[in-house]
Amino acid sequence: MTTGIETTDSGVCDLKSYLGGRWVGGSGQGHELVNPVNGAAVARCSTGGMDLAAALTFARRYGGPTLRALSFKARAGLLAAIADALAARRERWFEIAKVNSGNTKADAAIDIDGAIGTIRYFSRLGAGLGESRILAEGSPARLARDANFQGLHVGVPVKGVAVHINAYNFPAWGLWEKASVSLLSGVPVLAKPATATAWLAEEMVQCVVESGILPEGAISVACGPAYGLLESLEFGDVVCFTGSAGTGNSIRSHPRVLSRGVRVNIEADSLNAAILGPDAEVNGAGFSFFVREVVREMTVKAGQKCTAIRRILVPASLARPVSQAICDGLEQVIVGDPAEASVTMGPLVNRTQKDAVEEGIRNLASESQIVFQTSPSRFVRADAENGAFVAPALLLSGNESRLSNEIEVFGPVATVIPYSGKREAFSIAERGAGSLAASVFSTDLEFLAEAALELAPSHGRILLVDPSIGDSHTGHGIVLPSCIHGGPGRAGGGEELGGLRGLWFYHQRVAIQASVAVLSSVVQPAANVAISGS
Repeated sequence: MTTGIETTDSGVCDLKSYLGGRWVGGSGQGHELVNPVNGAAVARCSTGGMDLAAALTFARRYGGPTLRALSFKARAGLLAAIADALAARRERWFEIAKVNSGNTKADAAIDIDGAIGTIRYFSRLGAGLGESRILAEGSPARLARDANFQGLHVGVPVKGVAVHINAYNFPAWGLWEKASVSLLSGVPVLAKPATATAWLAEEMVQCVVESGILPEGAISVACGPAYGLLESLEFGDVVCFTGSAGTGNSIRSHPRVLSRGVRVNIEADSLNAAILGPDAEVNGAGFSFFVREVVREMTVKAGQKCTAIRRILVPASLARPVSQAICDGLEQVIVGDPAEASVTMGPLVNRTQKDAVEEGIRNLASESQIVFQTSPSRFVRADAENGAFVAPALLLSGNESRLSNEIEVFGPVATVIPYSGKREAFSIAERGAGSLAASVFSTDLEFLAEAALELAPSHGRILLVDPSIGDSHTGHGIVLPSCIHGGPGRAGGGEELGGLRGLWFYHQRVAIQASVAVLSSVVQPAANVAISGS
């Protein structure tokens, strides 16, 4: 069998793509993947000369019909087997995450264990749907004076391919959080991982392919630029994209997407905010929980999380004490080579991202004051010339700052923004023009409840922390499979995950109108449906 991993004489992995039921290599020199600790090439990939249109046709012809013929319970069994296969090679995934993404073990766990945990979650969810093959929304409704005439909304899997275009920061979780929902829905997947960190995604797919778990055509992966992929879409295909708002807009407005009516889900830029309530006191419980969460969110994955805290909203009277407390926390962060046990924050993914983050800090500093930035001289085994290390940076701005509400610096960077009164706090949070997540820390339960309703129209998820859950909540930036992931406006307007809600994106909702007897026959294989003649 030809696998997706080959090693050249120089020790660089030569990645391939799995398309049309076989591993294929691209033509040309391709693109290098590097170790961000020292800039050394670790892998390369190319999609040159590949027929992506044929790969999509193969998935539609073979993967789709086979998956749709299975019940939710059977599809759930496939997911369970995938999770087991991936868990068995967990240490291999950690090694790739360290070498190609610069992850510490803790950071890699968020990506890898998060991926496996998400697969297991949807496996359990699917098993609970039993032998059903379609979804139903609620119960039948009487449509006329004759009680025998009723209607029901049902969901049937689309007959196309789910094209998943993923970001570089979560090569494992980004792949499997989308694929889990798609496969459980009965829709085959063509995954396009970000080129910079495609190694982990490619090798995970290889693991699943070698295990023989999925039917032919159920999963494909394209490693490298996906030239011509969007031009090959057809009606019934769907696209899920995670990345920049600019790229998301170009996908949404692509002529082929528009002409074929392709369904698109976008998860994009986000200036997420954390708000410290006006009741806070220096070193009080809410204050301490808030500071700890900000420091963690700034430095986990070196700040390369779409849900990371970028704006820190605090009462004006506490701006300096909060800033100092965060600085004290950042002082304890050890930046360097993740192979070193003492290191708690690794590099960015590559030099391109390093340059972008440093430029972003300079832009923010034109309106705000840098109050903390670790000296590179303190970095542990860091290659300053070839590595992608960036010091955590905290800025302090005025409440009229424009750039802190417009520029997302995708790294270990955040800005403290003072507010005067809760109304101003809510207004500043809304200036992000649509965010994935917000968190609010307070001992005042009424304020937390009010904040939830005020922030809801401009956010996809809101974490409300009072001292009773200060040590038990999962965190501002952690995406849970049972809750939706996405946000309005700038954040892309999409929704992923959310338990059963996530399945609906891959289903066509249709209204069925018929007699009770016919309706019963139509929806007999549907999940959670009650048919009544009354």
